[in-house]
Parts: sequence; C-alpha cells; structure tokens
Amino acid sequence: MSVAEIAEQETERDRVTAELGDGWEADYAPGSAGCHDLLDRVSMLAEMVDRDLVSHPACIARPKWLTLAAAASTSLQDLYQIVGGEHLDSDESEAQ
Repeated sequence: MSVAEIAEQETERDRVTAELGDGWEADYAPGSAGCHDLLDRVSMLAEMVDRDLVSHPACIARPKWLTLAAAASTSLQDLYQIVGGEHLDSDESEAQ
C-alpha cells in the first residue's frame, strides 16, 4: 500500500468520524447490524457484476474488458467471504 493510499484511507476515516461521531466503529464491527448491511451490499453488487458486466456481450467480445470485469467479480466474492467469515465468527462467539 502506498503512502498516498494510506493517507486517503485516513482521510476517509476522518470523514466518517465527523459524520457519525466517535465510536462509530462499534456500530459496524463484525456481528453488528452495520456489518450485516455491508455483507448484504457486497452480495448484491457481486451478483450485479456477474449478471450485468461479466455476461454482457460487449464485455465478452473484448478480452481485456472481460478480464477486468471477472477480476471485479472475484474481488467482490473474496470480500464477501472475508466479511462473512468474520461476521459469522463474531455471531458465534457472542452466542456462547
């Protein structure tokens, strides 16, 4: 990760803190409704990318486009698995 990318992430955290207030992280931690909302959105977007981009004829006709669309789909599926794993692990820990 570059210095510019780290600075951009810090700026985004500052923006969210200004909008939601201190302590917002707890409302979006694994096991929370906020995290569940993210998981739902990732699932929805992954489905849309597969249905509307990867399978689109214009994308299929151009190998570079298809490669990028498929990479976006894979990235979203990976994100879903990571978020879902942490979210569900948190739910199981709280149930015990």
